[in-house]
Amino acid sequence: MKRRAFLLTAAAGVARSVRAQRPSAPPSGSLPESIRKLRPMTDGIKPITGEERQARIEKARRLMRDNQLGAIVLEGGSSLFYFTGLRLPVGDPPSVLVLPAKGDLTWIVSVSDTRAAGAVHDGDLRTYRAGESAFAAVAAALRDRGASSGRVGVEERVRFGVYDGLRQTAPSLEYVSADPVTIGCRVIKSPAELALLQRANDITLACYRAVYDTMREGMTQAEVRGYISAGYRALGANGAAMVSFGKYTAFPHGSIEEQMLKEGDFVLIDDGCSVEGYQSDITRTFIFGKPTQRQRDVWALERKAQDAALAAAKPGATCESVDAAARKVITDAGFGPGYKVPGLPHRTGHGIGLDGHEWTYLVKGNKTKLQPGMCFSDEPMIAIYGEFGVRLEDCMYITESGARTFTTQSQSIDQPFG
Repeated sequence: MKRRAFLLTAAAGVARSVRAQRPSAPPSGSLPESIRKLRPMTDGIKPITGEERQARIEKARRLMRDNQLGAIVLEGGSSLFYFTGLRLPVGDPPSVLVLPAKGDLTWIVSVSDTRAAGAVHDGDLRTYRAGESAFAAVAAALRDRGASSGRVGVEERVRFGVYDGLRQTAPSLEYVSADPVTIGCRVIKSPAELALLQRANDITLACYRAVYDTMREGMTQAEVRGYISAGYRALGANGAAMVSFGKYTAFPHGSIEEQMLKEGDFVLIDDGCSVEGYQSDITRTFIFGKPTQRQRDVWALERKAQDAALAAAKPGATCESVDAAARKVITDAGFGPGYKVPGLPHRTGHGIGLDGHEWTYLVKGNKTKLQPGMCFSDEPMIAIYGEFGVRLEDCMYITESGARTFTTQSQSIDQPFG
């Protein structure tokens, strides 16, 4: 079965992958005043247009020709959403998109999967029945689009079973990574994408500010997560966060141990929300009560390291040089060296866009050069196991003159929002 139409703007789904367990938020009547006062921040949001998605497809085709690829194969995920505006389910029977260097997009879905079949509005829709091979249908689509031999790119989220089934069905093809195409398109953000990222960051910071005013002795990290979830809902977004207190702030991804806030504890809140699929990622570390001099000194050192990364993130600089700039500040103060703890145990930043973590990364060994339109988190950390940790994270985008943050950086240990 075939169906053709012009590429239309699809209603963008909202998805957010978070490292923290999602708590159930408290009833609205029991929420603190700072959360109750929040109002939606979604007015004026402009989804990605069909014209921009078509331009993405044309760029992908240019990159395919540059890399001698006849097509790329995708399953549901952020890259498929990037090119089409659709979020197809990932499961069995599989749904696959063939994006060819020439010709129409071709969708291969099970006739029984009405969700997938009903979502497709553009290109060539082909269905297969129970007992028929999905991989034979994909191979036929590749053949019909002029990719019966030569190289075919496989997008990084395609499951091994789908790749292996296709490889066995069409062994004459050479299967390679589609990264030069998908990353080559996605790593540079358009003005429309930057606007969506800006809104997601604005919403996250507004939520964090409101939650900051709820801090009280004896509260648990689960309560804080609940307020964050409620805050995002009030602001018109979906989101969650990782929350840590005291010595648990030294763990980069938090702890499942129940924690109760007490005077003098560091509080670390990390993560973000999604706007039209585009992600924010912000971390704030602040003190509950009066900080010690050591806490002030380490916090100030962390802010200095974050500033060093921001200053180093200029067009033409390598990703690893940005990591090195932040790490030098920390190691010069006696931490580390390198990635050793006490010190900075992880990369200084990651790419961000439709995925909270996406290519490319600010890490040692990555010689990729920065270009205008690239977006990263800037999040060096000082982890001191058994004592505390400090991470400050703002996302930044590269301009012709250097890096700019989407959000105002944290001002001080006891006034994280100015």
